[in-house]
Amino acid sequence: MAQQSSGKQLHQKHASLTRPHMGQWGRNEFALIGAPCGQLQRLALTLVKGLADIGHIAWLDADHRHGNAPTHTILAPLTYTDRITHHELAWHGRTDSYQLRPLLQTARLVLINGNHFTAQQQVVILDPRKFDSLSRKRDRLTDIQLLISTPQAREAPDWLRPHLPKGTPVLPIEDEAAIIEYFRKVVHRRTPPLMGLVLSGGKSTRMGQDKGLLRYHGKPQRSYLFDLIAPHCQSVYYSVRAEQTSDFPKGAPLVLDTFIGLGPFGAILSAFRQNPNAAWLVVACDLPLLDQATVGALVAQRHPGKVATAFQSPSNEFPEPLIAIYEPPAYSRLLQFLAMGYACPRKMLINSDIKLLQVPRPEALHNVNTPEEMQRVMEQLSRH
Repeated sequence: MAQQSSGKQLHQKHASLTRPHMGQWGRNEFALIGAPCGQLQRLALTLVKGLADIGHIAWLDADHRHGNAPTHTILAPLTYTDRITHHELAWHGRTDSYQLRPLLQTARLVLINGNHFTAQQQVVILDPRKFDSLSRKRDRLTDIQLLISTPQAREAPDWLRPHLPKGTPVLPIEDEAAIIEYFRKVVHRRTPPLMGLVLSGGKSTRMGQDKGLLRYHGKPQRSYLFDLIAPHCQSVYYSVRAEQTSDFPKGAPLVLDTFIGLGPFGAILSAFRQNPNAAWLVVACDLPLLDQATVGALVAQRHPGKVATAFQSPSNEFPEPLIAIYEPPAYSRLLQFLAMGYACPRKMLINSDIKLLQVPRPEALHNVNTPEEMQRVMEQLSRH
């Protein structure tokens, strides 16, 4: 918050950070409201089943009934249970959206029982049984995105019309396929843009010279990679340490390393700190055989509903972290690993929900870090 000092200058009390585009609960959140809870739950189940391929979908609900015996034993304030068909996490005590958001980060769509909770956007079911109740909750109708009509009410009541944005679509509740397709299009339209990040801030200690300046293809490797991924990205940036900025032309697109001493892990975090609402296509300068076909295969098979999309290493079963697409939920996931004392992007990928691909040409991921390896690759390229 900016505060007025004794002079005329404003004092910035807190660091200015770019915040993710989030509602109260998630990136794409919709309160289902206007019908009894059972009907809302059935609609949510229809959407969860119909949109299972887009990624995780979350459902937020409340049970305000009294006197019911618990369905399972809660032995401690925080209880985790590994059941045969699913996992359960239960806790006693105060809970708010700030506590739940980390659990909902990977949900591509968050559906909410609007009878109990508010959300950034609303889907209103036109059920006359709930018109009086809905009328008393008009303050919750801040951004109605869709009306779902029922056989009992095909049109919105007069009092609701002033709350409807112009052109609000109306779909009959019987047409489940159309409702599912509506949400599918919404989620697809809101897919985060893809930015490119060329990792140029390494110290190249094993190589003995800056790997980003090696000329495998007639130009500095960092420039070659920049041009290689540019057709697939909205914008491309060089990841650099602060002392490297003078090595680039004035106005060059740079992401300064603000997570110092963490290598590629810190570079990826720095990119998300600069733009947490984009996905980042990350590529390292020590991949001289990387080609357009390999990058194209990665982008074509990107899954925005996963934490990341990456190739499996040709030499083991693990993902390659430095030619990969990191989705916005990877930001909080990386920070969680950092808080636990880990700064390895591969470890985060191994332990997260990612899409793992087979690389079409394994030699494209050949990693070069020493002068001897560089010389062999130079000779290989010269023969071609």
